[in-house]
Amino acid sequence: MALRPAMVNIKALDPSAIGRFWAEALGWTAYSPGVTTYVGPSGGLVWPDPVAVGIDFVPVPEPKTTTKNRVHLDLATTSAVHHAELVARLDALGATRAHVGQGDVPWTVLADPEGNEFCVLEPREIYRDTGPIAAVVVDCADPRAMAGFWDAAMDWTLHEVTDDHAVLRSAKGVGPYLEFLRTPGVKAVPDRVHLDLLPYPGDDKAAEVDRLRALGATDLDLGQGDVPWTCLVDPEGHEFCVLAPS
Repeated sequence: MALRPAMVNIKALDPSAIGRFWAEALGWTAYSPGVTTYVGPSGGLVWPDPVAVGIDFVPVPEPKTTTKNRVHLDLATTSAVHHAELVARLDALGATRAHVGQGDVPWTVLADPEGNEFCVLEPREIYRDTGPIAAVVVDCADPRAMAGFWDAAMDWTLHEVTDDHAVLRSAKGVGPYLEFLRTPGVKAVPDRVHLDLLPYPGDDKAAEVDRLRALGATDLDLGQGDVPWTCLVDPEGHEFCVLAPS
């Protein structure tokens, strides 16, 4: 049994508008098959995508608070010129500069039009083949503990783990990385951004959820009622969902 990240889930006041922003930002396409807006590689909606981790924008009535998201996206660039061009294009699309205590760093910290922080990284060799999203980054208190849980929860490969940083990636060596960074502070508000995991065809979703509970996940009641997915939190309280195979 195994789980894989199917998409990044982002709560949004206007899923259609913010979906268009991210589609333009990533060079992907916004698809609206229902009440949500899904952003994934162009060429037709394929879900789950075999390589990329798409983004699903889900409508909610509450705007983002001023608290920094504890999950964010890092975007990859291939050269200094590409970095400058991408930042300029994002500015024109409606991104704004964000200040999260980063100091003097070689990457650029921005916020999308609804205030979700993200980074445009300077060129790094490790991200040369990830596609436009270099990494999904999670702030945490204990990267080693998070690596232990998420390595067991998913079928991705653990590449690096230290006291300050843990890195996982698809065992196929494609798509973005999942990174856990030791970060001061504690989770104070519900996550605006979270991962949705998906069982493989033929696997038992209920058995997968039970396995996650045994690893240290706990159930989360958001008032979701009778839905086909299961809401959980990891041992540090980050929300995530296990979707039902389609």
